[in-house]
Amino acid sequence: MQRYDLDPDELETYAPDIPEPVDLDGFWSRTLAEHPFDPAAMRCVPVDTPLTTVDVHDLTFPGFAGDPIHAWVTRPAGASGPLPAVVEYIGYGGGRGLPGDHLQWASAGFVHLLMDTRGQGASWGDGGATADPHGTGTSTPGFMTRGIESPETYYYRRVYVDAHHAVEAAAALPWVDPTRIAVQGISQGGGLTIAAAALNHRVVAAMPDVPFLCHFRRAVGLTGGDPYGEIARYLSVMRGRESAVFSTLSYFDGALLAARATAPALFSTALMDATCPPSTVFAAKNRWGGEAEIVVHPFNDHEGGQGHQWLRQVQWLRERLEDTGTPADPA
Repeated sequence: MQRYDLDPDELETYAPDIPEPVDLDGFWSRTLAEHPFDPAAMRCVPVDTPLTTVDVHDLTFPGFAGDPIHAWVTRPAGASGPLPAVVEYIGYGGGRGLPGDHLQWASAGFVHLLMDTRGQGASWGDGGATADPHGTGTSTPGFMTRGIESPETYYYRRVYVDAHHAVEAAAALPWVDPTRIAVQGISQGGGLTIAAAALNHRVVAAMPDVPFLCHFRRAVGLTGGDPYGEIARYLSVMRGRESAVFSTLSYFDGALLAARATAPALFSTALMDATCPPSTVFAAKNRWGGEAEIVVHPFNDHEGGQGHQWLRQVQWLRERLEDTGTPADPA
């Protein structure tokens, strides 16, 4: 691997002028009003596992159009709360997996809600459990061009509403302090982290790692790999649709939505990342509407900081929560 993007000094101040839809805020206000969260539709059932240090529940909550979205809720064993919560979103193609696959946040003293991504879950990991019952028009294999003819029909409109509602679901859980909810995710999960923080101001801290779904106009064509490559392949066949495609994508661009977020954020990027170019990450970080910092991994690809980054996140999140007088340690 070699670096192919902007120099580190240029990245620090990279804040491009990205065309913004005049009705961006209205689009999302209307979308959320049309698809409100209904806590009465939540179902949370304990799961029998061999684990002794955590309790796991199988959560179903209503997402876009009331569609059932599955999640695992994991908390320290026997904890009654109220505890701080971390809502986590999954990388592209993965699913929520098995009840014992994600233990770190609960082991650190948080309630952890891991949201399944609708329609995904069969590319890696231990599988997903959430269907996407909505059809799409002509698309390239994958998820990036499903319904891309219009913001109204685009696949990620549904997923961003699901991400917003996952925060609402966490706030409705009896073990969670609704004033201490953070969001986190890697790659696609990082893009959903940005969207959730921008659309739901319950979020008090956001931790997007090597985020996807940012600065589409630069990413598509700069990196030859997927998932951005799905959009390039679509346009190579569906000639003449470039303007309409990028118009749709602008409603979902993390670099634009970032300006709507107010919670403090801890980003990460990798300078050899050929999947989510570092300039696209800095475009979102440098437009963030609140306090934002970034951890740069100079010699890593899309794996980013992995366990090193998680340890930094735990420290950072505890510091943020302690600043409000509400420590994260359940003891």
